[in-house]
Amino acid sequence: MDQARHPEQPEQTAEQPEAGPARAMAVAPGSARDETLEGSPEETREGAIEETLAEASGEAHGEASKETSTGTPTEAPTGTPVEAAAGTAQAGTAQAGTAPARTAQARTAPPGAPAGTPADAAEQARLDRREHHTRRAHHTPLAHHTHLAHHTPLAHHTRLDRLQRDPYPLYEQARRAPGLTYVPLLDAWLVSRDADVREVLLRPQDFSSAQSLRPDVRPSPAALAVLGAGFAPRPTVVSTDGPAHRRHRAPLNSGLSATRTAALTAYVTEQAETLAEAFAGAMAEHGRADLMAHYARPLPGAVVGRLLGLDPADVPTAVHCSYSAERLLYRPLSEPEQIAAAEDVLALQHLLDRYARDRRARPRDDLITGLVTALAPDAGLGPGPRELTGDQRCELVANLQNLLIAGHLTTTAMIGTTVLHLLRHRDQWERLLARPELIPAAVEEAARYDSAVQGFRRTTTRPVTLAGTELPAGATVFVAYGSANRDPARHPDPEVFDITRERPDARHHVAFGHGPHGCPGSQLARAQLRATLAVFTRRLPGLRLVDDGRIRMRPTFIHRSPEELPLTC
Repeated sequence: MDQARHPEQPEQTAEQPEAGPARAMAVAPGSARDETLEGSPEETREGAIEETLAEASGEAHGEASKETSTGTPTEAPTGTPVEAAAGTAQAGTAQAGTAPARTAQARTAPPGAPAGTPADAAEQARLDRREHHTRRAHHTPLAHHTHLAHHTPLAHHTRLDRLQRDPYPLYEQARRAPGLTYVPLLDAWLVSRDADVREVLLRPQDFSSAQSLRPDVRPSPAALAVLGAGFAPRPTVVSTDGPAHRRHRAPLNSGLSATRTAALTAYVTEQAETLAEAFAGAMAEHGRADLMAHYARPLPGAVVGRLLGLDPADVPTAVHCSYSAERLLYRPLSEPEQIAAAEDVLALQHLLDRYARDRRARPRDDLITGLVTALAPDAGLGPGPRELTGDQRCELVANLQNLLIAGHLTTTAMIGTTVLHLLRHRDQWERLLARPELIPAAVEEAARYDSAVQGFRRTTTRPVTLAGTELPAGATVFVAYGSANRDPARHPDPEVFDITRERPDARHHVAFGHGPHGCPGSQLARAQLRATLAVFTRRLPGLRLVDDGRIRMRPTFIHRSPEELPLTC
């Protein structure tokens, strides 16, 4: 059985080099959206971005003496938000740092420019300036930003929120820039192009998933004390590769097969109809209603509860506690809020442990039983089932948490963004009303246009070169699905939301991932989205946004959606 890796003992395949990421270009999100960059010559644009980084660093340094908070960003333990929370409770100090990287083509002259020509001299001068900034990045940013991360979390989160609410300008800059772009705010190299994203996702042996969901916040000691009374963390399907990943993935593939998904379709449709009716009633009574609260959260919660085999009475608690787990690790909270969230995490763990132990004793035809059978097989020779060991219970709780959170928070986000963009682009909504056969295409286009999962982290297991940038072992990259889905090299006119787009099928976007870590529940998510659009176009054709200008996106890269989506009819 795979054992959890203690955060103080990072798994490495090579000696960790001295910290200090470096690159010819580094972008500071939040201030990098400089209009002077648009249409500028490459040399001017690169210089402007480098100056932006310097300004952002200075600004952040000035904020260091003014802002404090309870939560501290950390290089966090492995796994999902709840798994990571438990790991953080048992962690000491995580080993810090991403090693320097180089741009492999840094001394390559422009094509067609013979040595010694003015063009070559100009290029050399430009590269010398870039090398200056590279040296500056090598010697200062990591220590500087690590210091800021641990001592000015409110300033850090203000900038991070701004980036997460609208990451697309940064993505566009990164796609146009040569090589990879190091983003200090993420402490990671941004993988922004479709081809590069797919390459990373198909090379798990070189790009490990062990730190795929590194939290943004380290809980307070009081919250950690609460978490310490819970279940020890264990790797899950999200945070493993190779044989361990296949072991965790197998029961999910079986439990989320096409046959199993089809068997849930009638239940999905029934729930969609019931919730849509209640949503319409709320709008009629109050003149408006929040889609997220009244429909987008309850539907996936009910569906994943049915899939797992939860008692319907336990589903609201499981959903609430899942959101608490996400907030605890990704949002700056006061200490009382952190303690309350940690108590919710503990309650969720005990709820799922109770179900796992029950299924060992009384198996059923549900996914909890499937996970118990696959991850904790009963090899006892005596009469009756053997009780789960402590280690088995920890692993089952971690994997059930992962499945629960991934199974409903992501689909909730997709429902919100899909309806938002259809109503924001009124011509597309009208087209869907006239041609309901476009519903599957609308689902795919919405997933491409504004992906709920914007990306995951990967860690290099050895020195590699990606997009011409040389990365050492232990480097962190952020694999931006949302950027790949706006890459014009793959999607013509990517900024246009068009449900009649040619080839809007699953093969041409990475909203559900790609390769070994592709989402096993993608078909179930699609079924819920198709049911949602079918019932809303039929029952509520006059649906519209209450106030488009006041809609704010949640500041997150893993469940991107409107915070609230007030609609009227």
